[in-house]
Amino acid sequence: MIRRAVAALLLAAAVPAGAQTFAISGGTVALGDGSPPIPNGMVVVRDGRIVAAGDVRMKLPDGTQVIDATGKWVTPGIVAGFSGLGLADVGFGAEGAADTKNEGPFSAAIDVSTEINPSAVPVAVNRADGVTRAIVAPSAGKSIFAGQGAVIDTGADRDPITAARKFQFVELGQDAADKAGGSRASAHVLFRNALREASVLSRYGTPVPAGTRATPQERERPVVQNPNESRIYSAQRPEDALLTRFDAAALVPVLEGRQQLLVHAERASDILQVIDLEREFPKLKIVLVGATEGWLVADQIAKSGIPVIAAAVNDLPASFEQIAATQSNVGRMRAAGVDVAIGMPGDNETHNLFMERQYAGNLVGLQKIPGATGVSWGEALAMITSRPAEIIGMGDEIGSLAAGRRADVVIWSGDPLEASSAAEHVYIDGVEQPLQTHQTRLLDRYRYLPRTDLPKAYRH
Repeated sequence: MIRRAVAALLLAAAVPAGAQTFAISGGTVALGDGSPPIPNGMVVVRDGRIVAAGDVRMKLPDGTQVIDATGKWVTPGIVAGFSGLGLADVGFGAEGAADTKNEGPFSAAIDVSTEINPSAVPVAVNRADGVTRAIVAPSAGKSIFAGQGAVIDTGADRDPITAARKFQFVELGQDAADKAGGSRASAHVLFRNALREASVLSRYGTPVPAGTRATPQERERPVVQNPNESRIYSAQRPEDALLTRFDAAALVPVLEGRQQLLVHAERASDILQVIDLEREFPKLKIVLVGATEGWLVADQIAKSGIPVIAAAVNDLPASFEQIAATQSNVGRMRAAGVDVAIGMPGDNETHNLFMERQYAGNLVGLQKIPGATGVSWGEALAMITSRPAEIIGMGDEIGSLAAGRRADVVIWSGDPLEASSAAEHVYIDGVEQPLQTHQTRLLDRYRYLPRTDLPKAYRH
């Protein structure tokens, strides 16, 4: 019965002639949903979507391309849980190489999706190592509010945006004190004040069609635009308002629960302050980012239902907000019932997202260390595939090989959580992607040059 249903789904998806169907067979298939890998599995793709995956045995339509993955591993593409991918080419403050710092007058209203550069070198580098989607957040500048983040794909095309303005990002880590006048207490007050300013618009703002001219009376009340709905709000605002009109309007969807709020907090006491926000603002959809000391308050996080995008391997007290750092942090939070994904806040998140699979593998290895707490292989893979997708509200589209999901698929030379394995084929929306990068082209150029053709410094 199941096989007939799958076959029917495949045939129902048969859209125009020329739409390609392909199947990957014989490999070890991991669905990305937390389940263990399936030996000798199959993945079937049609028109950019997954039709079936796992222990599937079915008759394929004539002309189906069948890719033999015997001895290989097949997984969903990696979803980078927190990143700055596409916002920088190189570090070190090179002129024009980065768009990650905001020193302008606006904060929450900033839309990072307008600045993603799909041609940035790190995009191709991470694609070549199996990263197919990324959650991209702006960096906080003068304000604790960094702006609105996006979900992107790493495909070799000019259209990287999967979902724009997906969340608002707020910095409440160690850097937030400096941005709020010098103290953490000030940062938390500033945070609440901003939400209250936005609540004025949420409560009293009068929607008016975009482009409508304000009446003389309305000119007395500042007119602001909500970037998320392209509506214009007119509302009386207090004279001591600290946010610009656009920034306040950008927080309205957050207050109303229509846009997620990602909050960077590492210290346990800061995490509890963030959890407490829900008492005053019950519609907030909060996601904790970082949470190095999350294990200390794991029960409270679990009770709140707030998910976490954690830095996986912080194990040293690198700052005063990370005194209780331990590699068991993720495992202990997961054991307490916290929904956890892996991200890279503060860990070269604009470049080395491919290291997430190594971090996930480390969490598996922790199971073998006395006194440490790790996670299962299936759960570790889920933390870099389906968990970040679900946390950001896109689990029904990306992050797993479930039927109907976008066909982001990677064929690996071996276990993807082993650093020695490599991505051999990467598909995004069912389209195979090039794996060449600036680095591989340099390697190809210089590897076999005769010594006489090498630059002088390389001839000895």
